[in-house]
Amino acid sequence: MSSLKAEFVVSSGKPDTFPSDRLPEIAFLGRSNVGKSSLINALTGHKKLAFTSNTPGRTQTINFYRVDEKFYLVDLPGYGYARVPAGFAEQWKVLIEHYLEFRETLKFSCLILDTRRGWMEKDLDLKRWLDHHGRPYLVVATKTDKLNQSEQERGLRAIRQEGVEPLPFSALSGRGVREIWQAITTTLQAR
Repeated sequence: MSSLKAEFVVSSGKPDTFPSDRLPEIAFLGRSNVGKSSLINALTGHKKLAFTSNTPGRTQTINFYRVDEKFYLVDLPGYGYARVPAGFAEQWKVLIEHYLEFRETLKFSCLILDTRRGWMEKDLDLKRWLDHHGRPYLVVATKTDKLNQSEQERGLRAIRQEGVEPLPFSALSGRGVREIWQAITTTLQAR
């Protein structure tokens, strides 16, 4: 896939600093270090658009990336095992909840799971919240390239036990990029 015109717009720690141009938004949600930023980079064809790190918790604000002047890909802070003070973690939680509940321009979310780890309680809480609020989402299973075929199948089967069909993704091979774009495009066309 060729690179899209994608640009970093703002890193927001407060709702009043979110973009105000009313473009539709696609949110990327998941635990710390699950591959949200890598997925955004793969989707846009820009290896360094979203900052990636092996250290959990590097994304500490909501980052907005405008794509082709038509919509935003939104990288949210991860939840889970990031080594940050409790106060920061609570601020992230409040910020994320506010964004998910009140952001009118949020049209679709990618709930990202590490195929090796599957569902954890906070992932299930988020899934239940999205279901309860009628927020459309796609479950993306990342890091498939770190598993052999039988391990991948076992991980995907475990994710399916929650009644969803995960879309496998690999940042290394690009597996799943086309299918994720199809889901995003379908959502944006329906708006």
